[in-house]
Amino acid sequence: MSSLASDVTSLTGWVAYLVIAALVFGETAVFVGFVLPGEIAAVLGGVLASRGHLSLPLVIVIVVAAAIIGPFVGYEIGSRMGNRLFSTRPLRRVQGGVDRTRSVLARRGGIAVLLGRFVAIVRALMPAAAGAAQIPYRTFTLYNVLGGVIWGVGYVVLGYLAGSAYAVIERDVGAGLAIAIGVIVVAAIVIWMYRRHRSTASRPE
Repeated sequence: MSSLASDVTSLTGWVAYLVIAALVFGETAVFVGFVLPGEIAAVLGGVLASRGHLSLPLVIVIVVAAAIIGPFVGYEIGSRMGNRLFSTRPLRRVQGGVDRTRSVLARRGGIAVLLGRFVAIVRALMPAAAGAAQIPYRTFTLYNVLGGVIWGVGYVVLGYLAGSAYAVIERDVGAGLAIAIGVIVVAAIVIWMYRRHRSTASRPE
């Protein structure tokens, strides 16, 4: 995961935009979130914007668009496959996450689509679960768009602020210490997200 993060931060131009969009889109459309939570791609997009490699407004637009379109694809997959989707081999491996997602959806209804946006494995599964549960399309659209905007803007800006803080440290105390602090912060974020991802997948309902 840290290697992929390093690869993304080394990208520039349209390739970086494309990779970030694909990771955010794929999380909910084809369950890439089991491997890499989309928030990492959004945060790294903000970091790249803070370094002047990318345009911050364009990163925000791309991340928000991918975060909205991806769940629509997931919803259609769930709607067409129904409960058969959750008996497939990839999803059987995260059955605890599946059970939790469906339980939250049953209790909260449409608002679960919004709330699930902020929990890694639930975010990956929620659109398909909403489609399988036949949540009304209008309801899903409302909470999906709202959640996509809040989530996308929030994580990109978080990455931008983190990158800007790094630039201040580098200017004031030197590149060597700035790099060391940056490595520690990035490593801590990646480890925290990975552990949260793992604990969410294994936590019983």
